[in-house]
Amino acid sequence: MSLAQVHYISAAPGDAEKTAGRFTAVGPGVSQALLAEIEPLVGYALPDGASDRPADAELRSLPQAFTYAALSDGSRLVGRTAPARGEGPAPVRFHAHAVHIPSGVPLPGDRLPVEAWRSPHWVSVTPVGGALPDPLGALPPGPAPVREGLDDFAVSRGPWLAAVLADLRRASEEAPAGGPVVLVERQNADVARWLGLAAVTLPRDSVERLTFTTYTRRPGSSALRVVGALPEDAAAAREAGLRVHVCADRPPVDGTPDMWARTAARVWRSRAPELFQEARELPGDPFAAGPLAVIALCNGVALGPEERAAAAGWAAERPYALDAERIGRLVEALASPGIDDRTGSEFDSVGRLFGALDGRCPASVTAPLAAMLVTEAVRGGNGSLELPRPDAFVGPDGEAIAGVLGPEILTELESGAGGARPVARTVQLLRVARLLGVNGTELLPGVVDRLAPALLAEASEEPGPPAFAPALLELLDEQFDVRTALLGALDRIAPEAPGAVARFLERVALPFTGTQALPHLRMCAEVPGAMTTLGRDRTAVWHRVLRAAGLSPFAEPLVLRTAVGLVWEDRAPTVEEARMLLEAATSDAHRAAGTWARLVDAALGAPADTEDATALAHDLLRAFPQEIGGRERAALQLLDLCRDLRTGAPEPGWAEQVRTLRDRAEPLEPAVQERAFTALVERLLAPDRPGAELYDFVRSDDAELIAAYDRAARAEPTRTRLRTHPAYAADCFTHWTAHPHAGPAWTTTAAALLDEVLRPAVRAMTAEAVAEVEETVGRTGSSGRANAFRDWNRSRALGRLGRRIAGRVRRG
Repeated sequence: MSLAQVHYISAAPGDAEKTAGRFTAVGPGVSQALLAEIEPLVGYALPDGASDRPADAELRSLPQAFTYAALSDGSRLVGRTAPARGEGPAPVRFHAHAVHIPSGVPLPGDRLPVEAWRSPHWVSVTPVGGALPDPLGALPPGPAPVREGLDDFAVSRGPWLAAVLADLRRASEEAPAGGPVVLVERQNADVARWLGLAAVTLPRDSVERLTFTTYTRRPGSSALRVVGALPEDAAAAREAGLRVHVCADRPPVDGTPDMWARTAARVWRSRAPELFQEARELPGDPFAAGPLAVIALCNGVALGPEERAAAAGWAAERPYALDAERIGRLVEALASPGIDDRTGSEFDSVGRLFGALDGRCPASVTAPLAAMLVTEAVRGGNGSLELPRPDAFVGPDGEAIAGVLGPEILTELESGAGGARPVARTVQLLRVARLLGVNGTELLPGVVDRLAPALLAEASEEPGPPAFAPALLELLDEQFDVRTALLGALDRIAPEAPGAVARFLERVALPFTGTQALPHLRMCAEVPGAMTTLGRDRTAVWHRVLRAAGLSPFAEPLVLRTAVGLVWEDRAPTVEEARMLLEAATSDAHRAAGTWARLVDAALGAPADTEDATALAHDLLRAFPQEIGGRERAALQLLDLCRDLRTGAPEPGWAEQVRTLRDRAEPLEPAVQERAFTALVERLLAPDRPGAELYDFVRSDDAELIAAYDRAARAEPTRTRLRTHPAYAADCFTHWTAHPHAGPAWTTTAAALLDEVLRPAVRAMTAEAVAEVEETVGRTGSSGRANAFRDWNRSRALGRLGRRIAGRVRRG
């Protein structure tokens, strides 16, 4: 081993060179290029407030810079820079003594750089006369091992420990991001102790990458990975954007998210640094929290819930990596009754560990984990736990825990809060009850009756499969009696909420392929495929869904309700679809299923131009005379009257009946009202209209009906008939002038129709046709009315007759 030595001393006032100092002795093999790199690494600046002429004690108390650096050619430098007594005008100078370590050459004794921190080799003077120093064959460590006193130091720095170790780990990476980590201590020896902690905690290759100096005044310009600084330089380091740990100030409040560092800190505070080497012997990432947490727990080190979860998770993935003794100690630590801060993620990790050890280890070893899991499942409400197998609780251990938890399970299952209880909780309780052999047969009907609607409600809250689905399917696979009861309860719910059940079955594939009939569930499961295949043909979808039930609606009318609810869940059937449904099942089946209301909705919701709506209304009134009442009955009767007005001979008084039914059916659907008004006024404008009906209509002075009459009279069919049929024109003139004392709505409308509709029609006639109109008016009325027609026809404005009629209205 041959290590070249380097000595450097600061410049004295008046030196000719305008430099900070000069090399006073350089060993062989150190080139000028390397010296240029080394010079800034061994520089030194006195701290603020240092005396210009310190006493010997003050001089010894000044900080020393112990440095380990990597050079550009792959070689390294280890050295110490310390204040020294000067002469003449420079009472304080600094002297640097370093050794150059060639690339690929380890330190003597294969030691780490930090072990040379207090080496007796370091001197504070250059060899006498500047003689070339001999290469070193050894670099002895300090008077005590580097680990001496580190336990006490780590405990004293407990609040900073995890955060500093996390940053030291990051600084030791092959390509660390950012500038150096700054450790602020009042004594630079404490910075060296931090580096000693890192040397013990980190793997060997990481420690060798961790370049450092224990003291500098310029952290922001350092190329090293870790630098020490005094408190007065902390602010400048923060302003430079560096990671600064002021270990000489108040403890930090925020913890580090680095779980490995938190675990390492707990190991140090437990004064067990030997565990780091033990953990490095386990497989896996050296900076994963799992291996270190496993070793810590096995050796009685108390850890937090996240660290315990990491230990359980790591052991679950590598159960072969631990011997029987360690597995036993790990289980004992994880299941310790003194722990009261367990989290859901910790229980999940313990569940995975139990699954990995179950069958690999004796039941006596895993029983504490099994007891811990089921206790949490019952008392902690953790619905995501992976439960043990039933044979994990055979024998006295199973009887003991069943005796403790059984009454709690039955009490909660029996409570009426099942509707508010999350589904996962109920499923978990049922599974644990069977696991422990707790008999809940008497409670099962009530439990599933509350569970079934809760399934639908909770599954509808968000898209995709619900979180409870895997546990629910495991429950149904494990317990035949629960599966039978729950499927039956859902089948009973389906007629009332078929759409909700169908959507639930799309998200959770329930196993109902057994011997249970379950007609409604089978229909709900069939509808998505039917709609995908048959598309918009709802009639075909309905037939296919009904066939899936395996029952006729004549034998089980409720399948009719389920099928209609599935196909027309959020809308009424069309009139054609409603007539199909009415013909496909008897009125008794629709009555029992309650689907007659859907047919009523179809009739009342049909557009005004749907021809079959009146026929459907007629059939519904005959089929469900007792069920249809109130507003809906009056609206259907109005549609039925429309049918008679257009195709038959309605009973006398139909003009008044339209008004009466309209009032009873309020609020009336606009399409039904439009259809009824149109049928009425078209009948009143027909050539064979009964005079009594028109008289009742006129005397009602119903503004809405008279407006509908006005629109129909102005329509092209009426205008054409007026132009081409003199008798019809004469009839309209007679009726439009026959009621001068009617209300203002009719009087105004009639006057406008005479002037704006009849007058243009008469003017378009031939003279012979006009004469025929006049003759017809006189024959069906009187000679005075014929004269009135002649006067009206000669007038270009309202005419004397119009004015006379208006005057009579005013006098009245």
